[in-house]
Amino acid sequence: MSPSPGRSPTASSSLVVRPGPSSRPPQPPEPRGQAAIRRLLLALLTLALLYTIALVKGLLIPLVLAAFIGLALNPLVAWAARHRIPRAASASALVLLLVAVTMAAISALIEPTLRWFHTLPAAIHNFAPYLRPMTRQLDAASRVTMSLVAPSGSREVIRHPAAAAISAWDLIAAAPRIMAVILTVLMLTVFFLSYGEQLLRRLIQNTPGFARQRGVVSVVRDIQAEISRYMLITSMINFLLGLLTTAWLWLLHVPDAMLWGTVAMLANFIPYVGAVTTTVMLGLVGLINFDAIALAVLPALGFALMTGLEGNVLTPLIVGRQMRLSPIAILVWLLIWGWLWGIPGALLAVPMLTCLKLIAARLPGWRWFAVMVSH
Repeated sequence: MSPSPGRSPTASSSLVVRPGPSSRPPQPPEPRGQAAIRRLLLALLTLALLYTIALVKGLLIPLVLAAFIGLALNPLVAWAARHRIPRAASASALVLLLVAVTMAAISALIEPTLRWFHTLPAAIHNFAPYLRPMTRQLDAASRVTMSLVAPSGSREVIRHPAAAAISAWDLIAAAPRIMAVILTVLMLTVFFLSYGEQLLRRLIQNTPGFARQRGVVSVVRDIQAEISRYMLITSMINFLLGLLTTAWLWLLHVPDAMLWGTVAMLANFIPYVGAVTTTVMLGLVGLINFDAIALAVLPALGFALMTGLEGNVLTPLIVGRQMRLSPIAILVWLLIWGWLWGIPGALLAVPMLTCLKLIAARLPGWRWFAVMVSH
């Protein structure tokens, strides 16, 4: 049967309208009530998560600390594995070496630490006349403020807090808990170094699809290598800063130079806050040990110069811009984890933020977080 005159097959087929992406009906907007409920549930979930993290900090702090120690030592264990040394043997040897070095440092520093605790009240008492003009002004300002705030006719009684005392029984009672935490960290570190690769291999095998497995391997390897490199380099830089601080104080004949070098090394794991705190402490040490102001400021001045060069030249040059974090993000992160976990949280905050940045940079839905915390 031939087509009717005046109508071609092409013309008839052109009348057929095929649905396209633009022909889909628009999605109705989400009601305001549902959006508000969703935000409220997200806020409640965040608060519940923070409460849980603060509640189980006794479990999470050793786990996170062991994970970071394992990441820092993982390149050495991997190098030993390439030379046909079993990972369990090299991991155990490294952890034992770390324990030996730590015990030697503690035995060398325990005596000067206790000596400083015993002599600090007398040193502050001798140093008090230099601060008396300042304290008089502060006392006068405090009295004026209390007279304005307190009700008329009432007298505020200032109660001095009792001096804190640590007895031998307190140390004995706290020793089992401290030893349990230390043993937990050591055992977890050996476990992560010995069986981390095996767990990663099983995780990849359970991922469906060969292409997805290759992607997971690439992402995990890159993140592991970068975090291990960051942890190892940061530890080495802080150790070098501690050595230079010890040498500088030894040249100035400051007593217990190794103690303050160790304090500088550990405090430098907390960016900005650690450097400022160590500078203030070295300033007080200089004022206690030297009579002349020109000599008293040299310990703090030398450390401030060293930590300034380390933070602005050495670390960015070695670590690279990819690892650099925004100062605002670091301070906010330190505030959050210091509030949740105290001093351990402040020490672990920046490594955790660096890990989250590296992971978020490789996840499509979380790249905004990596951009927000970058320098």
